[in-house]
Amino acid sequence: MKRARSVTRPAVASRKRSAPSSGRLLPAASIIPPDADNLIVRLGERAVQLTNLRKPFWREPLITKGDLLRYYAQISPTLLPHLRDRAMVMKRYPNGADGEFFFMKRAPAVRPHWIEVCPIEHESGNVIEFPMIQDLPSLLWVINLGCIDLNQWYAPCDDVDRPDALHFDLDPVPGAEFAAVRDTAVIVRDALAVFKMPSHAKTTGSRGIHVYVPIVRGPTQKQVWQFAKQLAHSLAALYPKLITAEYRVAHRPAGRILVDFNQNAWGRTLASVYSVRPRPLAPVSTPLSWQEVEGGIGIEEFRIDNVPDRIRRLGDLWAPLLKRSGRFRLEKLL
Repeated sequence: MKRARSVTRPAVASRKRSAPSSGRLLPAASIIPPDADNLIVRLGERAVQLTNLRKPFWREPLITKGDLLRYYAQISPTLLPHLRDRAMVMKRYPNGADGEFFFMKRAPAVRPHWIEVCPIEHESGNVIEFPMIQDLPSLLWVINLGCIDLNQWYAPCDDVDRPDALHFDLDPVPGAEFAAVRDTAVIVRDALAVFKMPSHAKTTGSRGIHVYVPIVRGPTQKQVWQFAKQLAHSLAALYPKLITAEYRVAHRPAGRILVDFNQNAWGRTLASVYSVRPRPLAPVSTPLSWQEVEGGIGIEEFRIDNVPDRIRRLGDLWAPLLKRSGRFRLEKLL
């Protein structure tokens, strides 16, 4: 059996919250050398064992597990503030994007002692300890388990029932084109603006667009879900030839855009910002300006190979979701 190489890097940055990143990237190749297959990366006092780095995770074009890890390491200064202090639902693809996957909520019993967990009690009374991604070592540890995209809880761990955002997942029903998704996103933005609610868009990295509203924490998850449901159904009534809010798949009219409010339901997660998705060409869930949405961008434009350069050029367009200012008090409308 080949022994894992060992690479030592400077100490990891403190996990205390800091100002949002303006687009800083790390030199990933110096952390995870391209020629390595099994590797122990030492980041300060923490060591992460990375395995099977040459394993293909996408075939066309060839993207390896090591390439995926290098992408996440490179963008980690921008990504980590969006993940910290949140439970992480792991969706593991041990054989890559085209292979079978399975969900894993509970942090493995055998794990580094420095992996922090978020205990969440479920309706059954069962308490599940979810892992949290707090720093670069824990990020690499999660990705090394075969996670391609990152699916974090909608609220920080200090109170998992009080979200800090409400969101809509705009998903095309078969027969609908992405242009209709863009049109729907603008309609959702304008509807939110009536209430003076700020909104931010990102590609899902799959087929649609996520629209987020940063809110002041206070309303419960159920109250946030109820508001999202009411707005989605109102829009479906106003634009019946474009929008549906029908959650039952068999009852959705073809060619419409689902304004999915139900992703605000208890325990649901969405792919995080900057997540790579297990789809052809390794697309990335990428924040957009509203000018880009209106200008006709395509979802295939944002991929693992070009998103780091976009972050370098534009900074973190998702930074408003991290700020204390500019958040809407949803309780005014409840």
